[in-house]
Amino acid sequence: MSALPTHPFGRVDEDGTVYVIEGDRERSVGQYPDGTPEEALAYFVRKFDDLAGQVGLLEQRARAGANANDVAKSVRHLRSQLRDANAVGDLAALRSRLDALDGEVEHLGDQQKEEQQAALTEAIAYRESIVVEAESLAAQNPASIQWKRTSAQLEDLFARWQQHQKEGPRLPKSDANALWKRFRTARTHLDSERRKFFAELDAQHKAARQAKQAIIERAQALAPQGADGVPEYRRLLDEWKSVGRAGRKHDDALWERFKAAGDVLFQAKAEIDARDDEEYQENLVAKEALLEEAEPLLKVTDRQAAREKLRSIQERWDAIGRLPRDRFREIEDRLRKVETHVRQLDDEHWANSNPEKQARQSGMASQLEEAIAKLEEELEEAKAGGDAAKIKAAQEALDARRSWLRVVGG
Repeated sequence: MSALPTHPFGRVDEDGTVYVIEGDRERSVGQYPDGTPEEALAYFVRKFDDLAGQVGLLEQRARAGANANDVAKSVRHLRSQLRDANAVGDLAALRSRLDALDGEVEHLGDQQKEEQQAALTEAIAYRESIVVEAESLAAQNPASIQWKRTSAQLEDLFARWQQHQKEGPRLPKSDANALWKRFRTARTHLDSERRKFFAELDAQHKAARQAKQAIIERAQALAPQGADGVPEYRRLLDEWKSVGRAGRKHDDALWERFKAAGDVLFQAKAEIDARDDEEYQENLVAKEALLEEAEPLLKVTDRQAAREKLRSIQERWDAIGRLPRDRFREIEDRLRKVETHVRQLDDEHWANSNPEKQARQSGMASQLEEAIAKLEEELEEAKAGGDAAKIKAAQEALDARRSWLRVVGG
């Protein structure tokens, strides 16, 4: 009869019963009735290997930073399996490894709690920042809000809130509810102000449409007046500008109708102006001929002769009549230049003949003549003394006074 197989932590007897050795005792772990003793022992050794694999897997998960609660739960479950495990192997070593895992899992749990708390604090701060931005938007003066941009900003904040709520850590219910209440309040306030703004804007647009429609009807009623209706149309244009916007969908169409009513009047005026301009061409030729007489006066300094010549030209100028509109400003400006020159000749004459001015000039001239006489004496004394510096100073002072006298004396 061949020897039965053995194992450092177990054995098998002849009837196929397998035992595990734990310390100084052994216990039966089961039978493998339809197999050889070798197969029976190997079966229960494999069961031990499975348990050892599970322990090793838990050790790897702990080192990899798996959820500490999940690992601890698995440790407890595996420990209960090892308590009376039907397996052959060093069960005591497996239990020791599980005991060591308890300490690792506790440390891992503390670390994860710190990380979770930090993540939670960061998540609350992030959610708070979204709320603060929303409240800042809600705190704006409704009259100055740019609603398109503000609405887009609010929608972006709401999308960020939803994404963080979906992907971020779960906030405590009290914190989450308090933050959401603040965000919802800001959002509701903005929605209410936006609806109010657009309701008022719609009312303004409606009133503007009605006002512009009335202006169009008044403009269209001017058509029978032709060119005579242009002044009234221009007054209607000022009124149109003061009405305000009627809404993007309506403004262009309303303006086209108003402009069409004006085009009728301006077309009639253009036809009259064209006829008038043709008639005024002879006036243009006549006034250009007068300018040939007038412009040489720009070089005349005799005010009396210039004024008499200009008066004759002005009388004939007024008798000629109107000019073509496209040349009016140019021709009139040329005559204004001559008139300005003649007026300046008169102004200079009366300024120079002013008795008070002449008296002032006479008094100043006397003072200068006295100063010149005194300086001439000082110059002679300086020359006699041979002092170059005094000679130079006296000469410069004398030259200056003589120049002033020439100016005052005319």
